[in-house]
Amino acid sequence: MDEFSDIKLSRRELLIAGAITATAASVPGAAGAAPGAPSAPPVTSKVAFQVNGKSHTLDVDTRTTLLDVLRENLHLTGTKKGCDHGQCGACTVIVDGRRINSCLTLAVMHEGAKVTTIEGLGNKDKLHPMQAAFIKHDGYQCGYCTPGQICSAVSVLDEIRQGIPSHASADLMARPQATPDEIRERMSGNICRCGAYSNILDAITDVAGSKA
Repeated sequence: MDEFSDIKLSRRELLIAGAITATAASVPGAAGAAPGAPSAPPVTSKVAFQVNGKSHTLDVDTRTTLLDVLRENLHLTGTKKGCDHGQCGACTVIVDGRRINSCLTLAVMHEGAKVTTIEGLGNKDKLHPMQAAFIKHDGYQCGYCTPGQICSAVSVLDEIRQGIPSHASADLMARPQATPDEIRERMSGNICRCGAYSNILDAITDVAGSKA
């Protein structure tokens, strides 16, 4: 044991050495990769769809999400990247009449689809009724989640009009109504960190009443 008697490691040094070893082991191919070896090029594919009424054909990496294509390729930055895990709803868009979290779906999965983002619902010169209601009822604070909230709210009222039930529907055989409980349940996937929920509910209820 004499040959080890001069080795002295502090607890901090031991932890750092262990972390470096674990990191090196977790990198795929790190041990056998030749220095300077080129990485494989990404696999790309063409995808054609309509976004806000305009046709687009793009050549994209097959791993690219619809959210990133909208923001980075088409520069439609109204759709926000929040959690990037489908938990906050900031990236909600409407695809073929149904709302989806665009961060959870690949762009190449939507060949021929019709995509509507917040920019396609209305603009400052001609607001969508839901956009106008959010302004009227102050349904936002920082505004980051607002595009997803509005796209989701428009789809919520469409779902109710189509008679699609939710977990809050007491009678699955009866047509659902735009009650506060129904709206809260259907909007539960859209998170507002500022806490403007009561104003958002007022805005959606206002639009539901005007269309009833």
